Amino acid sequence: MAVEAAFAASGVSDAATRRTLAGRYLALRSRSTALAAPLSGEDMGAQTMEDVSPTKWHLAHTSWFWETFLLEPHLAGYEVFDPRFGFLFNSYYEALGERQPRAARGHITRPGVEHVRAYRAHVDAAMERLIERCEEGDLARLAALVETGIAHEEQHQELILTDIKHVLSVNPFGERYLDAAPPSARPGETAGWVEFAGGLETFGADGAGFAFDNEGPGHQAWLASFALASHCVTNGEYAQFIADGGYRNASLWLSDGWARVQAQARSMPLYWRGAPGEWREFTLHGEREIDMAAPVSHLDYFEASAFAEWTGYRLPEEREWELAARSADPASARAMSPDGWLHPCSADQGNLFGGVWQWTRSAYAPYPGYRAQSGAIGEYNGKFMCGQFVLKGGSALTAPGHVRASYRNFFPPDAQWQMTGLRLARDLPS
Repeated sequence: MAVEAAFAASGVSDAATRRTLAGRYLALRSRSTALAAPLSGEDMGAQTMEDVSPTKWHLAHTSWFWETFLLEPHLAGYEVFDPRFGFLFNSYYEALGERQPRAARGHITRPGVEHVRAYRAHVDAAMERLIERCEEGDLARLAALVETGIAHEEQHQELILTDIKHVLSVNPFGERYLDAAPPSARPGETAGWVEFAGGLETFGADGAGFAFDNEGPGHQAWLASFALASHCVTNGEYAQFIADGGYRNASLWLSDGWARVQAQARSMPLYWRGAPGEWREFTLHGEREIDMAAPVSHLDYFEASAFAEWTGYRLPEEREWELAARSADPASARAMSPDGWLHPCSADQGNLFGGVWQWTRSAYAPYPGYRAQSGAIGEYNGKFMCGQFVLKGGSALTAPGHVRASYRNFFPPDAQWQMTGLRLARDLPS
């Protein structure tokens, strides 16, 4: 494993490595707790559609992950908090046995929130012992496992926010998750195109830090010359698509997307409300007037594809996006904090990272030479490589430091509840 080798070759003392691991672990767990702090027990138990998981479930599942993949196999004498939790909080790991169906996670009224908090405290205390007691020869391997656990919980931190947004959106009184003021708008920038010559390039994770297995192996691929839009598509631009009859023009849509538009009578993005000229949008800060200069969000792949068709351009390939992002700093994304502004805004426009996850037209498939890891952890990414599309860049809800150019998020084409938008691409003359 590249991360394990990097730790082993780093030259950092074992004591310093232990302090770093313990500090990162505790900061991660504290952030999850902070994200749940504005919520009531009733909020944390609700499940409003199959894709949404209750906040309580996320808090318990992430603890189950640490318990199952680190504590049970690596901490001598560890006692599981409750043997029943394996059934309740396993997500999709077939190798680890039966589990509560995803659509029925909201049926779990017991354990209650306080019992879940006690579970988290039990796991945290055990993780502290594991980091302290780990044999020096096993420390690099432990560090690599901790990195995986951190990345996993960061994904669930984002899901806590996207899921509770849907829960609150169906409340008839427009409840909000947080009160916060949007960040100041950045100076106006003229939208344009950035051109790339293409050619034979190497893609995928470079082994210089943590990466999920689906980001590798590194491989070469040929790209034709292309251009990528300097900005994500805005709410204002998408409003023009709606006004021009975009949801009524079958010629713009992929067949499955058009069938869904008709079956569900879609006429706007998921959280838009009102009518042209008076659009409003539900956010984690309540219902607000739409910022027409901000990136449009909560589009599924079909909507993104139809908009691109309407413009005469296209969605980028994932490798085109990755090539463009190599010169960008993931830390350039607006820093998100549990009490900050949790929605795309005009301040996100010029960055490749942050704002909204950007759909690509690349099917989520294995890279050449990919093999899933052995054991249950091998189910993390590989078995989902069918019927989904790759997204790049992160969103206003993504944990700080989580994404990179090679990062491959993925969702089925009808997924709207995530903070997903698009950036256009076009071909250049050869």
